[in-house]
Amino acid sequence: MMIVPRRVLGGPGYTAPSDKLNIAGVGVGGMGANNLRQCAATENIVALCDVDDNIAARTFKTYPNAKTYKDFRVMLDKEKSIDAVIVATPDHAHAVIAMACMKLGKHVYVQKPLTRTVWEARMLADAAKKYNVVTQMGNQGHSGEGVRFIEEWIEQGAIGKVHEVHSWTNRPIWPQGMPRPTDTPAVPAGLDWDLFIGPSPMRPYNPAYHPWSWRSWWDFGAGALGDMACHVMDATYTALKLGYPTSVQASIAYQFVPPAPGERGYGKRLEYHDSFPIASTLHYTFPARGSKYPAVSYHWYDGGLLPKRPDELEPDRRLPESGTIFVGEKGKLICETYSESPRLIPETFMKKVNPKKFKKTIPRVEKGAGGHEQNWIQAIKSKGKATSDFSYAGPFAETVLLGNLAIWFAGKKLEWDGPNMKVTNLPEANALLKPEYRQGWSL
Repeated sequence: MMIVPRRVLGGPGYTAPSDKLNIAGVGVGGMGANNLRQCAATENIVALCDVDDNIAARTFKTYPNAKTYKDFRVMLDKEKSIDAVIVATPDHAHAVIAMACMKLGKHVYVQKPLTRTVWEARMLADAAKKYNVVTQMGNQGHSGEGVRFIEEWIEQGAIGKVHEVHSWTNRPIWPQGMPRPTDTPAVPAGLDWDLFIGPSPMRPYNPAYHPWSWRSWWDFGAGALGDMACHVMDATYTALKLGYPTSVQASIAYQFVPPAPGERGYGKRLEYHDSFPIASTLHYTFPARGSKYPAVSYHWYDGGLLPKRPDELEPDRRLPESGTIFVGEKGKLICETYSESPRLIPETFMKKVNPKKFKKTIPRVEKGAGGHEQNWIQAIKSKGKATSDFSYAGPFAETVLLGNLAIWFAGKKLEWDGPNMKVTNLPEANALLKPEYRQGWSL
């Protein structure tokens, strides 16, 4: 007698219920809803958690069979069948949620920038290894073709050795550089403000924090850098095998108020350390990585600031709103963030080099719906490794978030000892590497 597997009886593309993962989401009203959608075609969505019923309502309706919760701790305690969790809350809650999941053996997908602070990123990478779970940071471009093209072109000598890189973003597209609000409106029905605050210091509810502009505030987000650098900087970090920088320094844009009528002078400079600045530039220095990869100066621009326009860029071409320029010994490469079509500039150089001749040496992630999320799912099922797992994403996030430390100490150069996670020349900066959690919260 021949036993026919159930998957054969189900026809092509059939997945037996026993082969499906039980996935939960924490923070499901925004990007988390999109992450869940990429998983739902192949897996079971069994539990949903959000501190705000109003923001999460559409997602709750999309998955009527999923149990709903406000507190992720209650969800983890009651839903024993959960295999994997998507964490897409504001940045300040990422670490405590992901750590709680990993301690229970749950695989985790955590939105960028992974955590709010450098220390938390190190702790999550260590925990992923300790608990042997499959992890993925939500920088979806890392599963795309563009990053692979850039790495292969540079590896195979398209522009020679790279010693300088410039990246920029149009963020912030929300208000920044403002004082903490003083009005205290009532907490909207359906929102658990205490749970939203989570591990951060308590403050009164205000719509300036939730649901949209939490990225503006140091206690909740990581500013423009945290929002976009894990996308924009990804190709550079990957293709140049960067590792830890040895130094970083920042300059920021200030706001001024004019002098009062009858007063002399230029007015007063406003400085708000509760909110990120309206614009910033960062200058990282990375050491040489063997003879193949020389030292690199990496420059970041946000808030509408841009690098010098390359002389090689044709007059009728504009810099994209978000992108990167690699400066090599033989020429320059420009790429728009998320694009799968990097270009050598000018186009005459592109035609001369003809990158089509370069070999595809890096494994590709299958295209189609859910590429980055499905890469994580397949890694779980095959007991493999996702493309942006925490062994990569952890050190990368540390490097990104170190930039925010430089922004806090704008104008000062921070000398960085990456392996020991320490600023060596400014002791007071080290106090900001690790957050102080509110009582009742911890990793």
